Amino acid sequence: MRELLESSALSLAARFRAREVSPVEVVDAALGRIEQSNREINALWSVRAEAARDTAKAAEARFAKGEPAGRLDGIPVTLKDSIHVTGWPYLHGTAANEGRAASTFDAPPAARTLEAGAILLAKTTMPDFGLLAAGVSSAFGIVRNPWDLSANTGGSSAGAGAALAAGFCHLAVGTDIAGSVRLPAAHCGVVALKPTQGRIPHLIPSTTRSAGPMARSVADAAFYLTTLAGFDARDSGALAPEHIAYHEQLDTEVKGRRVGLLLSMGYGPPVEPVVQDVVHAAARALENAGAIVEEVAPPFGYDAYAAIDLTLQVRGLAEYRSFTKEQQAKVLPQVRDWSLKAEGIDGAAYFDLLTRIEASKLELLAAIDRYDFLVTPTLPCVAFPAEQVGLDVETPLAHATFTALFNQTGQPALSLPFGHDAQNRPIGVQLVGRRLDDLGVLQVGAILEKLRGPMPAWPFLR
Repeated sequence: MRELLESSALSLAARFRAREVSPVEVVDAALGRIEQSNREINALWSVRAEAARDTAKAAEARFAKGEPAGRLDGIPVTLKDSIHVTGWPYLHGTAANEGRAASTFDAPPAARTLEAGAILLAKTTMPDFGLLAAGVSSAFGIVRNPWDLSANTGGSSAGAGAALAAGFCHLAVGTDIAGSVRLPAAHCGVVALKPTQGRIPHLIPSTTRSAGPMARSVADAAFYLTTLAGFDARDSGALAPEHIAYHEQLDTEVKGRRVGLLLSMGYGPPVEPVVQDVVHAAARALENAGAIVEEVAPPFGYDAYAAIDLTLQVRGLAEYRSFTKEQQAKVLPQVRDWSLKAEGIDGAAYFDLLTRIEASKLELLAAIDRYDFLVTPTLPCVAFPAEQVGLDVETPLAHATFTALFNQTGQPALSLPFGHDAQNRPIGVQLVGRRLDDLGVLQVGAILEKLRGPMPAWPFLR
């Protein structure tokens, strides 16, 4: 079981085709691991074991005929609670939605995943409204980090990060509006890509929120992106498909590429020394591989995140107001109180916030224009308690210092583990590329992964 759980999605796909292993064996191993540990970790909900086994048997039959459904046929996956899947529940992390009818359509990430033959084991847990960078929810309770059960997973794709680190699945899809795939990836020691805006279609269309692949390696994340990047006309911001097999084009070199080392945005909580050390090590590794690395001065002399936080409060308030009084009483108090701060923001004030964000985007782009890639911390800290709604409980998204602005610029940004602290808790670094250069970010990520050296054994292998 351990060997099957540790295998990459890419290797499983090849072994299924060679009939060296069966999807049924892999799904049984994943379900056994879920049964063993999900009650403690709380990463998954709506686990559908029998349906997954039936789907695995159908995949096994297709491989016997030499007729796989697609690249992901037989691979165990999870999808975030916020992704609609026909016939599956959708709570958006909040107990206010309990009793809501099941979804009646497949959002684009779900549609592409299922069309490719992947086996959906469960949906993953998340905080209320997706508006915490932490694994705390009125619907699901507390999600715990498999590396350290007293520590937070980050959010809002909390369960997705924990599920991968715990060995519950081989691939996952999260969503990211201010860091929500990258922050859990850093906390949980996995890989996550926030793609160029529009690369992965999603609903409701957004200029800042993206669905993103999460995996235990850069190659597996690239493998999943190859499927998720298909065009979907329902998303008005969807990019024309590139028809790139990302996982087949990762081999490259970084010699001569300009890399900016960004250790401060000019605002936000201080970066812990051990995190700085790991980010410096990643930059040195790229420099030793031939990259031209320069430290970037902090791009802002003010808190450029503050306006973003206020717009997210407005988003939270709109969702909160959509509920009845009885439902509102079920919303996580910290999310409710934070959202209600937006009650004084009228239309003109909201327009002013958007104008301020646009100005900040231009400042940031001017500051980093000369670089092909940036290396930054994903998080300013290593960890905070599992029960806590954020590093700063009054402004629970404030530690999205290095992630949130790149949702606004639409650039691809990848988090991957590059070190660990004295307690073997993972530390992530973020790679940011030019808009549309998702392949380049994955390629540099793959280089860093090779240069990194061994990481501690996955929690499910201990």
